[in-house]
Amino acid sequence: MTRSVLKAPGFWGGLAVRAFTRSWGRDVMLYTGGVSFFALLAVFPAIAILIGFYKLGLSISEVSAQATALSDLLPKAAQTIFQGEITRLSNASARTVSAQSAFALFVGAYAAHRGFKALLAGLNLIHDETEPHGFFKFNLLAFFVAIFAFALFTVVSGAVVTVRIMAHASSSAAGLPGRSGMAPLDAFLPAIGLVIGLTLLYRYAMSHRAPVAWLPATAGGLVATLMSVVSSWLCAIYVEQIAPLGATYGSVGAVVVLLIWLSWNVNAIFYGGAFATEMELAAKARAIADTPPADVVNLSERRAGRRSRS
Repeated sequence: MTRSVLKAPGFWGGLAVRAFTRSWGRDVMLYTGGVSFFALLAVFPAIAILIGFYKLGLSISEVSAQATALSDLLPKAAQTIFQGEITRLSNASARTVSAQSAFALFVGAYAAHRGFKALLAGLNLIHDETEPHGFFKFNLLAFFVAIFAFALFTVVSGAVVTVRIMAHASSSAAGLPGRSGMAPLDAFLPAIGLVIGLTLLYRYAMSHRAPVAWLPATAGGLVATLMSVVSSWLCAIYVEQIAPLGATYGSVGAVVVLLIWLSWNVNAIFYGGAFATEMELAAKARAIADTPPADVVNLSERRAGRRSRS
């Protein structure tokens, strides 16, 4: 795609509309429900695994700081159940946490694997993949995607805590209350990590035949991340101001909020995949339009050839 095409009026708007039609016209909601359910099933075992991992080399205060960084990614209405589980595991003995982490490893691995299989199946449907992966190849791909996502999440959360510690140290050294100028970094790091993860997901896991080009994959990752941030903000407004769910669902209201937040973010991921697919199709259509038909005869070239022969 040339710059003139990318800057053409109406290009990005038409692309966004076609992506919306693609993501909502292929029964993607079925996959959204599956991914959200298994993500909810895997989130608490993942907490136990992370806390057990951090307790091997961190103090209780550092574990609490790491847990706070993780809970900041969730809407406030769902942070209570998340922080309560983190506090319980942070104050438990290392032996107890290790035993729970070992059990959680099996439950979390099963749920995460099934969730990523549903995610990959939804992306393949969005990308119009007619030839599915084989049984072993598909399960192996879902396994590696889950491992990579868990590793990326761990690195990003650790980076957030590191930035917060450095910001607190710099503000304390300067004798200033509050946080230093490094503080905005901890808000951008999760978004940067999400862009990187989704870009790699769209490029290498959405297409069976060949990797998606970098430009559509990156554009899809940026769009999905932006939609995820906006949807998280709208979800917080919806569940805290428009429709408080505590009065309806009682003690399980936090779980319902978490499930709604997960489903909205999964929809953002699927929309990013549809956006990358439509951008890829637009690039292919542009390449076909710029290629002259094979049966078209160039008269000037024919005359030049006759003169050279004569």
